[in-house]
Amino acid sequence: MPQEKADLRNLSEPVRFKRALALLLMTLVLPGSAQIVAGSKRAGRWAWRIVAGILAIVVFLVVLGLIWRSGTINLLARPGTLRVVQVLLILLAIGWAALFVDAYRIAQPMMLERNHRLATSVLDAVLVFVVAGALIWASSFVNTQRDFVASVFGSGQKSKAEAGRYNVLLMGGDSGADRIGTRPDSMTVASIDADTGRTVLIGLPRNLAKVPFPAGTAMAKQFPNGFVWKGCEAQCLLNAVYTYAAEHKNLFPGDPNPGETATTQAVAAVTGLKINYFVLIDLAGFRDLLNAVGGITLDIGKRVPIGGGTSPIKGYIEAGKNQHLDGYHALWFARSRAESSDYERMTRQKCVMSAMLNQLSPQTVLTKFQGIAAASKQVVKTSIPAGELGTFTDLALDAKKLPVSSFSAVPPLIQTGNPDFDLIRTKVAQAISKSEALDKAASEGDGKTGDTPKSTATKKPSTPAKKPTNSPTKPANDVDDVASICKA
Repeated sequence: MPQEKADLRNLSEPVRFKRALALLLMTLVLPGSAQIVAGSKRAGRWAWRIVAGILAIVVFLVVLGLIWRSGTINLLARPGTLRVVQVLLILLAIGWAALFVDAYRIAQPMMLERNHRLATSVLDAVLVFVVAGALIWASSFVNTQRDFVASVFGSGQKSKAEAGRYNVLLMGGDSGADRIGTRPDSMTVASIDADTGRTVLIGLPRNLAKVPFPAGTAMAKQFPNGFVWKGCEAQCLLNAVYTYAAEHKNLFPGDPNPGETATTQAVAAVTGLKINYFVLIDLAGFRDLLNAVGGITLDIGKRVPIGGGTSPIKGYIEAGKNQHLDGYHALWFARSRAESSDYERMTRQKCVMSAMLNQLSPQTVLTKFQGIAAASKQVVKTSIPAGELGTFTDLALDAKKLPVSSFSAVPPLIQTGNPDFDLIRTKVAQAISKSEALDKAASEGDGKTGDTPKSTATKKPSTPAKKPTNSPTKPANDVDDVASICKA
């Protein structure tokens, strides 16, 4: 050390200053290199080993992600993995800051003239603040992700794809203070191809009557002739299954989600599909989620009232192309009942879901994740286990590249008061078959995928094609009618 000081004294002031700056920048580019050159070589070697280990892990994860994207996301999304990453980021921030301080010490700033010493001190402080601050922020980001996964996704049973498809029941519920209990306002099954991600949205009206339940379930024993009893009137519809099950928990011993379970069972029996998971979205908090992602853009075919029903109409969401809706207006667009039918409302809700699927980019998720996570914890409840997050993220990325088709079980094809469930199941199977045929054509390279329809919604067989109408009482159940209302 005395010899080193003597050597430094023999250097000119500009050279000593450049040396000090070089040591700090070396620490920024390759932590530990300043110690290897002019300090404790042992400390420098340990720093290099840590850096090499981190780089090896990053390269391994990148290669694994290229080979097995869903598995990599599943691994990184686990709360335990995220906790480890969070702790490592904090330790890395502390260690890197310590190396900067040590590099500053090695530079021996007291041997520099005042201005150079001040510049070296400021640079060291800035580097410590920026590098350590970025790592601490990253640890906070990871903690938010861990908290989000732990709060929204459970540790439930993994459900295997049935016939190469995942079927997820999407329910929109409204738990506002003016509502008694929870009744899903909308029910849509997203049937997702497990290989390609191509999705079919199957809409079920909330006023579907006499819904059956799978044989052997508690609800099937309770209602062998479907969800109906004498004098039930409005209480025996599909959206009332949730409330009934929640009020009769004795039928579901040990089940923390009787309402979701019973509704899932009913939807499975109606559609003929195995329902793998459910997602319940609280519409009361949906506005915050949409604001967090920056809103959505839609082509709107007819104006939609804001308000109505028990409250006065406060305004309208006007028709037009490329209409950008923030959370407030998107929520009213999805839920407004005034001047329209339930079936038209179902169409608008599917447009909103399709828009979120198509417009929510990975960059948006990354840059606005804190807000999305904070809103989602209050909005989303799901049975999808955390271990399947990667699988569905992977499918969502694939689904963004493909058009979404749909079928809605609405009049005139389906009479909701006395539904033909065999016909519903047939039409659901047909919609899925059409979607799978597109993937088959694409895999055979026949070049027909560019003609993918926006919807596979079904018309009544005996009814000739009609021109689209904006009548509020006419259900949107064909391609032209859907386009006349909205387009994602």
